[in-house]
Amino acid sequence: MGRSFMKTKQRKVLAFTGILLLASATGGFAQGTSDTEILTLKRAVALALQNSRELALARVQSNVAEKTANLNRAQFLPNFYTGSGIGYTRGYPQGIAGPPSILNLTYVQTIFNGPLRGEFRAAEERAEGQRLAFESTRDAVIVRAASAYLELAKVRRSLELLRQERESAQRIMDITRERLGAGVELPIEVTRAQLTAARIEQRIVHLEGREEALEGELRGLLRLPTNQRLEVAPEELPASADQPVRELVAMALAENSSIKRTEAERRAREHRLRGERIGYFPTVDLVSQYALLARFNNFDQFFRTFRRNNFNIGLDVKIPLFSARTSAAVALAQTDLNAAELELKTKRKDLEIEVRQQSRQARERGSPGAANGAGESPRGPVAIPGGTRRPARRGKSSPGGNQQAAGVPRRRLRTPAGPARAAPLHRPVGECISIRLRRLLSGLGPGFGTSG
Repeated sequence: MGRSFMKTKQRKVLAFTGILLLASATGGFAQGTSDTEILTLKRAVALALQNSRELALARVQSNVAEKTANLNRAQFLPNFYTGSGIGYTRGYPQGIAGPPSILNLTYVQTIFNGPLRGEFRAAEERAEGQRLAFESTRDAVIVRAASAYLELAKVRRSLELLRQERESAQRIMDITRERLGAGVELPIEVTRAQLTAARIEQRIVHLEGREEALEGELRGLLRLPTNQRLEVAPEELPASADQPVRELVAMALAENSSIKRTEAERRAREHRLRGERIGYFPTVDLVSQYALLARFNNFDQFFRTFRRNNFNIGLDVKIPLFSARTSAAVALAQTDLNAAELELKTKRKDLEIEVRQQSRQARERGSPGAANGAGESPRGPVAIPGGTRRPARRGKSSPGGNQQAAGVPRRRLRTPAGPARAAPLHRPVGECISIRLRRLLSGLGPGFGTSG
């Protein structure tokens, strides 16, 4: 009886220990998987927009410009003031800002004032320019996040392929050494195989460094912890239909945010010039006053009748006979407008040239013969296992026939001549041109910028 009780107790302890071990293993697995963040392109863009400090600063600057426009507008709205000018009077009842009163109420509203109206309109246009600057910053954040995401996916895909090619190159090098030992291969072929393997290894090292840099950049944009490895999925930007260069230029001139901001600034300076020119005309304000007077201020001694409650309403008209400030302000506003118009013309011309240039480069990269100049080595193709066969050379030293007999087919590997030609592998020039062209046209395709 005692033995059976001890066995039962031992089984319970072992079962409880097993449950604890299973729970800890499950928890450790969940913790290990939580260190990896699997992102889609849409989610990455949404996180970048949510955590961007540049975008937050641009939003604050846009709000400041909007509040400034509201401040200038307030001068044309009703303004009420109240106060008291109570005091002792000996002699004539005169005051510093009007007659002494127990209580006073003042209403002031600007009806017509050219310079103030011009400043108000200019502030509205500058607020619109700041709103466009916010949109431009938002587009820039989207482009940075999307380009880093897409490039990281392509770099990892290229690394995967290059590691496979490294294994193939190693097999070729081993076979070539065996053939050299058998006396059926030249030593130059071993050197060539070693050179191929070294080039592949160099490209792998280069892309591994680029992968680390891109992952850090993307993690910084998304504000993710440094101990997380980002898992990205290869995605492509939505393809856009080919358009004539004229349409692209017209679209860029109509939709480019930089051009829109410059146009808003030019309109702001136009409003300011128009307002300063109206400064030669009179200004009109609507003014109303109420005052509660007292007898101890001697009003009944110096005036025939005395009223405690007094009310006045009328127009305050100021006619400028000579104003040196108005002439100087008009000259300054005219100079500012001329500078804005020149800047707008320059930006339009530069934008047109850049769009034509990018469009031409995109067409050149998309042509059938563009691949030969983008990444192919001028030294010719190098044979590695696993692809299309290469014609064998005649003679005893030809490696083609024996390798095919050994069951190792050959294919062509295009290798760059050096580090300077490794860039198209991790960032295709055509894609970079497409992204820059989308940036110029302020068109990022559907799906970007959403919070889903």
